[in-house]
Amino acid sequence: MSNVVFMVNIKNDDNPTRVTPYEYSINSWKKWCDKNDSELFVLDQYIHEPNYSRPNWYKLYVFDLLEANEIDYDQILVVDSDTIVHPDCPNFFELSENKFCAVHNDGSYDWVCRSLENYSKHLFDGFTFPLWEYFNSGFLIMNKSHRDFYKKIIKFYLENRDFIVKLQDTFGVGTDQPVINFFVHKENIDLKLLSYRFNMQDMFRKEILGGDMLFTKVGWVYHFNAIPNNVDSKLTVEWMKRTYEYFYGS
Repeated sequence: MSNVVFMVNIKNDDNPTRVTPYEYSINSWKKWCDKNDSELFVLDQYIHEPNYSRPNWYKLYVFDLLEANEIDYDQILVVDSDTIVHPDCPNFFELSENKFCAVHNDGSYDWVCRSLENYSKHLFDGFTFPLWEYFNSGFLIMNKSHRDFYKKIIKFYLENRDFIVKLQDTFGVGTDQPVINFFVHKENIDLKLLSYRFNMQDMFRKEILGGDMLFTKVGWVYHFNAIPNNVDSKLTVEWMKRTYEYFYGS
């Protein structure tokens, strides 16, 4: 039984530039999976009508999708498709201790603080948890013991979808990330936080995303999020292409 790397890659005809970085991400993860006896699963079809929910919410259906495709597994990595993995990245599945694993959200603290405050107040009856235990949802390791837990999150999302959209529109915060965070802490899921090296977010603000490719010396999984002035994801395209070719060639 192998481990699975799961990502969502749905082509958006209204924003075709987003397709290109996904392909670089898929190819880098395919190479990592081949090297580490793992299987790559890429969701490329809508689950709901496009106007009903954004594809990032589809990550919640990972267990149902693997089951529907008759894919058995030991552990799953759910990873965002704006990432590139280093060819020598260690096998992080061996670090999980069969726990729910993530990486602390080290960056975008204004967004994180507003997420914590508003989701606590408006959706989770005042429940909260420390900022330093808030994680980025772009790199999550889980296993079959978390299947029912994810069903609870899906049920919550479907029942509160309209209000979640309202929160996003009103306060500029949202996506699946704060909801998963609140559920992990509210349900006392055994959480293991891995090193920043496995989900290097907000690299621009840390001044390591530059022409000298310094970030490639710092860690293993490069997450090209929160890049300023990133119109139509063009800078994401540029950096993912550059990083992929740096490691794997053109």
